[in-house]
Amino acid sequence: MLRVPSEIPAHQFESLKIQETTFVAYRSDIYPSKNDVFFEENAVIYVLEGDKIFSSSQSEVKVQKGDVLFIKRGYYLMSESTNAAYRSLVFFFDDKILKEFVGQNLELFESHGTETINSTLLLTLKSNETFGKYVESLLPYFKTKTKYLNQFLKLKVQELLLHLLEFDKQNQLKDLLFSIYAGQKADLEYIVNTFYQKPLSLNELARISGRSLSSFKREFLEKYGASPGQWIKDKKLEQAAFLLKNNLGNVEQVADMVGYESVSHFIKTYKAKFGITPHKTK
Repeated sequence: MLRVPSEIPAHQFESLKIQETTFVAYRSDIYPSKNDVFFEENAVIYVLEGDKIFSSSQSEVKVQKGDVLFIKRGYYLMSESTNAAYRSLVFFFDDKILKEFVGQNLELFESHGTETINSTLLLTLKSNETFGKYVESLLPYFKTKTKYLNQFLKLKVQELLLHLLEFDKQNQLKDLLFSIYAGQKADLEYIVNTFYQKPLSLNELARISGRSLSSFKREFLEKYGASPGQWIKDKKLEQAAFLLKNNLGNVEQVADMVGYESVSHFIKTYKAKFGITPHKTK
């Protein structure tokens, strides 16, 4: 699994940073490309050329030139590019940047409440010619050196988010941004059921849920009567046993399906719980 932006392969991307934080990366894809990708930050993908399919447990989206995706922190399967020409710009926003934007433009969010929501993790937006011009204005910064780069890029962040709000005809993005600004927490059961089979750390799960690690552990214990680490491990192994008993995959496939990146670790953990290896499960 590839974690972005921290594990962006240098040979695939050129990037611009605001101080130490990646803001935008230019990608020239290697064809065919298929990766499990965990977005550590909120992200916007703008397709410059070619096509690609993004899919999660909730949805599948095919994007092409000119399309814009907003991806909340979460987990996606990046399927094969449908041609070799795929290129994109990927913008990353930590919550601080988004909170500052909403705080500076509260008049745009006046009608939004503060109830807890479970927003979709993937929004598709249609851009226009004006946005294409905005993207063109960014490209020279990949080559031009200026001591004011941070200041220029901070302005470009504001401009980008205003463009996205203009494309947001159903106010889905506006709802999502305001939920981040207001510090709304995702429902714990929703987070656990959506992500427990993914190879994510407790820190990553807590962050997706909008909680500190200590709050995540405390609320989890109150709700489920067990630590999140133990509960998730048991849940994964129970699911693995079900898949193996019903011949829905071999050991290597099942290990991957329930979120184990190491097959040997899966076999060891499985045997410790059930007393037999997964190969002997019938």
